[in-house]
Amino acid sequence: MMNKKYQQQLDQDVLAFVAKVEFFFPADTANFTIDKQREIYLGLCQHFHAGHPEGVSTTDSIIETAQQSIPIRQYQSSKQPARAQIIYYHGGGFVIGNLDSHDDVCAEFCDQTGFNVTSVDYRLAPENTHPAAFNDALAAYEHIAATTDLPIILSGDSAGATLAAAVAHATRQHVVKPAGQVLIYPALGGDITQGSYLEHADAPMLTTEDMVFYYEAISGDSRISHDPTFLPLMDTDYSGLPPTYIFTAQCDPLRDDGRDYQQKILAAGGWVEWVDEIGLVHGYLRARHSVELARDSFGRIVAALSALV
Repeated sequence: MMNKKYQQQLDQDVLAFVAKVEFFFPADTANFTIDKQREIYLGLCQHFHAGHPEGVSTTDSIIETAQQSIPIRQYQSSKQPARAQIIYYHGGGFVIGNLDSHDDVCAEFCDQTGFNVTSVDYRLAPENTHPAAFNDALAAYEHIAATTDLPIILSGDSAGATLAAAVAHATRQHVVKPAGQVLIYPALGGDITQGSYLEHADAPMLTTEDMVFYYEAISGDSRISHDPTFLPLMDTDYSGLPPTYIFTAQCDPLRDDGRDYQQKILAAGGWVEWVDEIGLVHGYLRARHSVELARDSFGRIVAALSALV
């Protein structure tokens, strides 16, 4: 049952959205088998799928590397020539999600920015532990950087934002560097024993216990807690990062990860803007058509993507 403080803190539209999500994706879903979790999550995504705006076309293809075949979905808008290329990594705790789970989100980013968007279907845990997802994310960036002349913006939500940030850190010495990154409620490796991890430990949509489960799934038995390709807040150098926008939700255990990442970049002399969306919860992208606060935030995210070019 939802903590009473959230029943008082969140407006009725957000509460209705949370209730609908929990109808399709119950709070105890983490106790199910991995295959069942994925099935339930895709059912949730299908329910909230908003379709594609007119003029947006998609092409599915495969990036072939020496180690792995990486499925991608490319989005293009017929309304205007693209001025940039977005690479989008989907959320899902490194465990669930695929090209379909965030299909409508990518289509709307393409439509509203006019940019090309490529969604990356990286390998999932626990079958594939770190660094599999990171390697796929980086390989997708390197392939796209070698095949486009457009400036590249890294983006993603939740675990996907983790991967976007990790790629931003890893490509600072590349010939083709990202033009920017837009991180949406990212999981960056903050201290789960303090701050928002305690204040919002039992928040709707994502709990601190959920995050422990997801981190353990991707790490397996390895000791990677200080690896910045796994948790970008573990890096010791924040210089040379591209311009960065961070969007967090007020009622989310991950909130302080965004704040702490902003502070690290600022201390290194970089450009970063952090927006903490008041009254929202983790996963609010799916509420952009039903909750005014989420709709407004989605507009700010689109504006951030556009501003990086």
